[in-house]
Amino acid sequence: MTETTLPKREDLELGKVLSALADPNRRRVVLALLQEPVGTERTCVSFELPVTKATSTFHFRVLREAGLTYDLSYGNRKGVSLRRDDIDARFPGLLAALASAR
Repeated sequence: MTETTLPKREDLELGKVLSALADPNRRRVVLALLQEPVGTERTCVSFELPVTKATSTFHFRVLREAGLTYDLSYGNRKGVSLRRDDIDARFPGLLAALASAR
């Protein structure tokens, strides 16, 4: 299992986070993770995004680089979880507003 590099909590930028959330497929991933218990890890394919594998990989990279998700690589699959604590600490109320705007 290998971890990917993430921006530190204090380095999260609102513009990057909002840009990542602007796409409906990426928003779908974040909203799905918000419905899970804190710390839940899901595989990328479990989200069943209506895009190609390459596009899906791109979306997950954008979420990770914006600091919204945390990825773990298990060789032939990837686990994804939401950085809920970091996002709530850096941008209080953002995730709650996103969830209520569904």
